[in-house]
Amino acid sequence: MNGPRLRRLAGLLAVLAIIGAASAGVYRLRQTEQAANDLPVAPARKGDFLVIIRCRGELKAGRSVQVYAPVVPNLRIAWLAPAGELAQEGQPIIKFDSSSAQQQLIQKEAALRQAEASLEQTIAQNKVQSQQDQADLADARFKLDNARLEASKTDVVSRIQGEESRIDLAVSEQNLKAQQAWVDLHGAAFRSQIASLTRQRDLAKLDVEVTKSRLGQMTINAPLTGFVVFANNYNQGPLNQKPFAVGDNVFSGMNLAEMPDLTTLEMDAKIEEIDRGRVSAGDEVRVRIDALPEITIPAQLNQISPMAELGIEMPPTRSFRGYAAIPHPDPRLRPGMNGGMDIVVRRIPNAISIPAKALFTRAGKPIVYLAAQGSFRAYEVQVLARNPDEVAISGIESGVMVALADPAKRGTAK
Repeated sequence: MNGPRLRRLAGLLAVLAIIGAASAGVYRLRQTEQAANDLPVAPARKGDFLVIIRCRGELKAGRSVQVYAPVVPNLRIAWLAPAGELAQEGQPIIKFDSSSAQQQLIQKEAALRQAEASLEQTIAQNKVQSQQDQADLADARFKLDNARLEASKTDVVSRIQGEESRIDLAVSEQNLKAQQAWVDLHGAAFRSQIASLTRQRDLAKLDVEVTKSRLGQMTINAPLTGFVVFANNYNQGPLNQKPFAVGDNVFSGMNLAEMPDLTTLEMDAKIEEIDRGRVSAGDEVRVRIDALPEITIPAQLNQISPMAELGIEMPPTRSFRGYAAIPHPDPRLRPGMNGGMDIVVRRIPNAISIPAKALFTRAGKPIVYLAAQGSFRAYEVQVLARNPDEVAISGIESGVMVALADPAKRGTAK
C-alpha cells in the first residue's frame, strides 16, 4: 500500500513542479514583453539628410530709426503713443506741451505787426517830407532863375540896382545849395530810418517763423511703420532710470525712442570657432524661434563677422557672428526674441536616418536595437553623419522600428 501511494505522491509533485516552471516561464515572458512594449521606439526614415551646424542667437532689426527731441527749448512730454501698438508711418508718436510756444507766437506776431506799422508810418512820412523838400527845392530854383534874370539887366539899370541884383543872385545860389543839402540830408535820414525799421520788421518776421517752426516740431511723427521702443530717462540718475513718460522734461537733441524696421529682421547668432571653417556666406539656413516653435523659417546666411568675439563664459570661448536675414517676417516676430538657426553645410540624398537617441555603442562599435517579436535585436551599423537630433547610418532598412532607450538594461535585448 505504501509503495503505490508514494508513487502517486511523487507524480503529483512532479506535475506541480512542471506547472510551476511553466508558470514562471510565462511570467518571465510576459515581463519581457511588457518591458519591450514599454520602451520608446521610432521608425528609421529614408530621405535627404541635412548635415547642420546649430547656433543660438536672437532676432535683430537690420535697420532701425532713432527718434530725437527737436532743437526747441523747455520741452515737456504731453502725450506718448501707447506701448505695444503698431504705429503707421506719419502718425504722431510723441507730442510736447505747446502752450508756452503758442503764447510766444502771439507775442511775436504782435511785435511783427507793430514793426510793420512803424515801417509803413515812416515810409508815409518820408513821402510827405520828400514832396515838401521837392517843392522847396523847386521854389529855390525859381528864385535863382529870377535872380539871374535881374542880374542880366545890369546894362540897362543903374549901377546900384545892378549890384543888388548880383547880390540877390549869389544869395539865391547859396539858398539853392542849402536846400539841396537839406533835401539830401532828409533823404539819408529817412533811408537810414527805413533800413533800421526794415531790419526790425525782418527780425520780428524771423522770430515768428522760428516760433511757428518750433510749434510744428512739438509733434513727432513716426518715420516708418512699426513699434516704438522708448529710451530710458536718465535725468533722475542712473539708479532711477525708466522709459520716458508723460510729464518728463527733455533737452534738445536727446534720444527719446527707437523704431526698428520689422521688414529687415535678421537672426544674429554665434558660430563656434571650431565650426567657422565649415560655413560660408550663402549657406542655407533654417531659423527657429523659441516663442514660436511651430514655425521654421527658411533663410540664407548673409554675413559672417570677420573677427572672433571673446565670450564671458568660463572658461572663455571665442565665436563669430553670423547673420541670416528673414525674407518674409511673420507678423508675430519681434526684435530681441531668442532662437537659433541651423546652417546646412551638406546634404546626403536617400540616407537612412534615425534619432540620435537610438544609436548605442557596444564593444566600441555603433549599434541599434530593432524591435522583433516582443524583444529587441542588436544590429551593427555604420555612421555616415551626425546632427544634434539625428544620425545618418547604413546597415538597416527604412521603416524598421528602433529603440530609443537601451534594451540591454531591461533584459529585452538579443
